[in-house]
Formats: sequence, C-alpha cells, structure tokens
Amino acid sequence: MARRLPNFSALRAFEAAARHENFSRAAEELRLTHGAISHQVRGLEEELGRPLFVRHGRQVKITHDGLKFAQLLGKAFADIAAATDTMRAAGGNQRLTISSIPSFAARWLAPRLGRFIERYPEIEVVLQSSGALQDLTRDGVDVGIRFGRGNYPGMLVVPLMGDVYYPVVSPHYRNGALPVEPAELARHTLLRSLERWTPWLRAAGVALAEPSGGVMFEDLSMLIRSAADGNGVALVRHVVAMQEIASGQLLRLFDIATPSPDEYYFVTPPHAAAKPQVQAFRDWLLEEIAAFQRQQDLIT
Repeated sequence: MARRLPNFSALRAFEAAARHENFSRAAEELRLTHGAISHQVRGLEEELGRPLFVRHGRQVKITHDGLKFAQLLGKAFADIAAATDTMRAAGGNQRLTISSIPSFAARWLAPRLGRFIERYPEIEVVLQSSGALQDLTRDGVDVGIRFGRGNYPGMLVVPLMGDVYYPVVSPHYRNGALPVEPAELARHTLLRSLERWTPWLRAAGVALAEPSGGVMFEDLSMLIRSAADGNGVALVRHVVAMQEIASGQLLRLFDIATPSPDEYYFVTPPHAAAKPQVQAFRDWLLEEIAAFQRQQDLIT
C-alpha cells in the first residue's frame, strides 16, 4: 500500500522555517516569498492536524511537536542528499557543486575556474552564487565558500585567506577634486554598506560618526558600481575591488588599510569531504590562493 506523504515543497519550507525560526529567512534560502512559506506551513499544519508554530504577528516560535518533526526531517533530507551523491558516484558522475558568496564568486573565483577545468576536464562544475544562509548538508552542495568567523557547526572548515578594507573613489568624482587627507572625508559623500566605516576611520585618526542616510548597499558589486559611477567614496574589501582598481575605474585613497575580522573559508559537509572532486578542488583552490597572495606581496 502506497504511503500518503505531505507535499515535498511544504516539508522543505517547514524545515527551513523551523531551522531559522523565521519565515523571511526561510524564504530567502529557498528563493520564495514570505507569503509562500507561510502558505506551505499552514497547509502542512492542516494536513497533520496540529500546529507546528505559535504565531505572534510576524514572529513565530516552533512548538515541541514542530521541533521533533523538524529534527527528523533534517536527518531525512541529509540521507536523501547522501544517497543521491552515492548514486552519482556509482554512475561515474564527477559533478562538483560550489556555493559561493556573490562577490567572491564573480570577482575572484569565476575568472580562475578555467584553470581548474583545464586540469580536471572530467569534473562538471556547477557554480552557485548565493549570499543566503544554506544548509549545505541537504541542498546538494559539495563546497561552500563563505566569508565569516569560521563558525559553521557540523561542517569541515578550512581557512582560505583574510582581507583588508580601504576607501576607493572614481577618478572623476567631483571633477577630480579628491580628498588628499583622511580628515577631508568629513566633506565628502561616504557610501554605506554592511561593512561599517568606524574601524577604518578610527585607524586613520578621523573623528567621524558612522555615515547614516542614503542608500545602504547590501551587494558589494552594487557598492563598487556606485563608487565607479562617481557617487561617493566607498569602503571596500581588497579582493572584491582589485579589478576596478587595476583598470583605473577606481582609485585607492590613502595608504591605510584595516584587516577584516572575517575571513574566507572552504566549507564542506562531512559526507562530501571524501569525494575526489571535492579534494581536487580544495587542493587547487589552496594553490591558487597561495599564488594570489605571493602576487599581492610583490605588488604591495
């Protein structure tokens, strides 16, 4: 007799919502709307005949039954991912799925991937660009490239490299009337992003408050584009902005750089770590980073 199972999409929506205890974050992870997650979860609750969340406006708290159900689903999704990997390996499929933060994927990794493919033509590479928090154990991802503090529970983590921040500006900003000293930034437009200006300003000895108002750029590529268009001074990470600096679209201001408290990390689920393609990519990536760092030492 066939088992009657709930809709798979509803199960995924619930598991993500339970893990985050937040419908909006679940929606971001699954690339759905908040309303779609809410609709899927309510439908699942109706089918099961019991509440999985207690709702207070847009705030949700998982119930005891919901927590137990979510834990079982998380294990089931991990088992499905592992079984899929086993079948792919048995069929000789050398597929490698990489999930990278957008800025690193577009500006550092993608331009170098051709060398990896040339060395390992038997490996099919799928590069996903996502800033969303993902559960790598169940999203079919073999490798994650993350920028953070290295705290990724349940994952195998390899530090890759750090980065530094410094201000950049278009050479055409204000018709070329660029700030010469850090203190002059008080009279200029400081573009805002998720990276705070305060640590750099403090290192430069400038007593300025954190900029407020105007656009908040959550995407670093958009921040760099705005700076290159002459809209203001941007505080950027070196790895992200070096292409525009090399091409002359942006100029680095001053010789003061502050190290980021975050670093780039190679993150992989334990079930994927033994795959030959994962090990090959890790070793190649570490080689590329070592060469990149040697080159930067020569430049600086």
